[in-house]
Amino acid sequence: MMNAGLLVVPLYLCAAFAAACWILSIFTREFSWVDRLWSIAPVLYVAVVAWRADGRDPRLNLMAVLAAAWGLRLTFNFARKGGYARGGEDYRWTELRRRISPALFQVFNVVFICVIQNALLLAITLPAWIAFQHRGQPLGPLDAIAAVLMLLFVAGETIADQQQWRFQSDKRLRQGRGDAVEPGFIRTGLFRYSRHPNFFCEQAIWWSFYLFGVAAGGGWINLALIGPVTLTALFQGSTQLTEELSARKYKAYADYQRRTARLIPWWPAEP
Repeated sequence: MMNAGLLVVPLYLCAAFAAACWILSIFTREFSWVDRLWSIAPVLYVAVVAWRADGRDPRLNLMAVLAAAWGLRLTFNFARKGGYARGGEDYRWTELRRRISPALFQVFNVVFICVIQNALLLAITLPAWIAFQHRGQPLGPLDAIAAVLMLLFVAGETIADQQQWRFQSDKRLRQGRGDAVEPGFIRTGLFRYSRHPNFFCEQAIWWSFYLFGVAAGGGWINLALIGPVTLTALFQGSTQLTEELSARKYKAYADYQRRTARLIPWWPAEP
């Protein structure tokens, strides 16, 4: 059983974040406020747990540092794309508003965007809570594996985001000069092996984080599974919508889909 007192601050923070996302969406008519919290809230939740252990547990300290490294990198990438600027709403919410009625979208906004997604950001930090319950247990080989995997996937996400950033920056410059840009989407670098290598790495990061809870003594089947399992399910839906929009926008995207793995990197098929 988890220490109920340990959950108080993170739960209050999560509820406050969900309420703030809903209120801000009403006043600004933008619905990406949870996206702006995505790289920040989990770092705070893990930091709270590490602080409750008085900063004396090596595993929790390691988890807090790794979560912070993930959060700083993702925040930087989101900021440079204009995610924190006015009008930086995720284009998929605009598309969804076209597909459903305003009333239904408001229900979706409250239930899914504000509540469920904020709850998910809390759930992916559950391994830290398990580690707190088993604090004092020495670091072991599984901790080393978890840390190395998490760093590798953070590096992979960094590379994928940088490759995409360079492609989009060059695309804007060429379009500004009136040059034709074909095919219009990136399919080189890591994107040669996966259509969404950054999505794959993001999911893999939190599966790696889950291993810390196992290493601490929580067992392979524990409450922390909620986080990565739900995150993986969420990405299935969001990736599907992204693919639909890309296929509609770019004629060559269907061939890219045929030749290149969707998420898990693999060798591309022959033309």
